[in-house]
Amino acid sequence: MATRIGFIGLGIMGRPMALNLIAAGHRLAVYARRPEALVPLADAGAEACDSAAAVARKSDVVFTMLSDTADVEQVVLGSGPDDPRAVIAGSSPGSLVVDMSTISPSATRRIAARLADAGVTMLDAPVSGGDIGARDGTLSIMVGGPAPAFARAKPWLEILGRSIVHIGGQGAGQVCKACNQIVVGQTIAGIGEALLLAEAAGVDGTRVRDALLGGFAGSRILEVHGRRMLAGDYRPGFKAVLHQKDMRIVQETLHELGLGLPGTALVAQLLNALVGQGDGELDSAALHLAQRRLNGRAHGPV
Repeated sequence: MATRIGFIGLGIMGRPMALNLIAAGHRLAVYARRPEALVPLADAGAEACDSAAAVARKSDVVFTMLSDTADVEQVVLGSGPDDPRAVIAGSSPGSLVVDMSTISPSATRRIAARLADAGVTMLDAPVSGGDIGARDGTLSIMVGGPAPAFARAKPWLEILGRSIVHIGGQGAGQVCKACNQIVVGQTIAGIGEALLLAEAAGVDGTRVRDALLGGFAGSRILEVHGRRMLAGDYRPGFKAVLHQKDMRIVQETLHELGLGLPGTALVAQLLNALVGQGDGELDSAALHLAQRRLNGRAHGPV
């Protein structure tokens, strides 16, 4: 008998991921807190459910793709131990929850422990690659949890991503995603500073970017976000407000571990400034706008 799959969270990332599972021939039960988000999935043949628990009752494995730690806790565990609408209320022993959200590593371990008490295994499998990667099925997926559960989930993960790495035990995937966001955030900030230097010195930023792409400084972030900065094109792929949330999770994890990472703290503050200035819905590359304002160049050419 085919594995029954559920998917909860049908936003900018979850919707194309769920559609890719359907396109690969899987039947899905789906739930979203916004009813209108269910429409494209129902049109594609998914069964729309009225609660997370209903999805779990119809599924052997439930994927979640939600915005933040509190959202995952609410959907998976509910508002109390007897919440009839939560995933845990509808799950059967032996089922699997694969959380692909970006949330707190320590909260992930707590959620996994609660599910384990009910006989349910959890994997944390956050992703990198943005909405384009979600649409094209080319995400990078970082997985934490038991090796047998990873082996069980891998065929479905291979539909959603190109790079799938089992990092370690529960919470390890979220730690890896925190590391990813540190690297991405500081790289965006470094590129923004480099282009500001070129501009202030009267040098063509486009040619600087072209030269850097051919050398050791070349990166996918320089290619994509450098182009965005030069064009002033900040239409959202990965929204700044979500990157701000991710950096908050990083900062919380650093606090728990007693670590001080100054570069990470600076990126977090730049994102705080950007969101505080009303630009949280722009792409995270718009961090460059906060740098420009800091240097009195908010409206000049890049």
